[in-house]
Amino acid sequence: MRLRTREPETPDVIITPLIDVVFLLLIFFMVSTTFQRDSELTIELPEASTELSEAREDVVEVSVDVQGRYYVNGVQLVNTQPRTVKQAMLEAAKGRKAPPIVVSADAKTPHQAVITVMDSARQLGFVNLTFATRLVEEKGP
Repeated sequence: MRLRTREPETPDVIITPLIDVVFLLLIFFMVSTTFQRDSELTIELPEASTELSEAREDVVEVSVDVQGRYYVNGVQLVNTQPRTVKQAMLEAAKGRKAPPIVVSADAKTPHQAVITVMDSARQLGFVNLTFATRLVEEKGP
């Protein structure tokens, strides 16, 4: 007697439940994830407009030139150490606890120089920072 041998059936993998589970996990993580950026500095970003803002006398202006030299209210500092920047800003504040700080930096100023000004202001407790910009006229097509 001759028995037939069955050919092994190829198993079918049903991936529909797997796709459902992955989709549900994706939705769960998208809904439960929170995006939070903590910052120690409150920075008021400047807006370039056609209106000129009033010049205030109580503002501490910190300028950084292209070589990374610092100027506080137009007076050049003797060196670029953060300690010197903090001392000059503190003297320019004249005892005020939170004077507005205007940071004017050349477009090609090293990034570290601007960060040094921001960090010095934060360490002194000055959180009202504004970055000076210049108005660029839009050219038509």
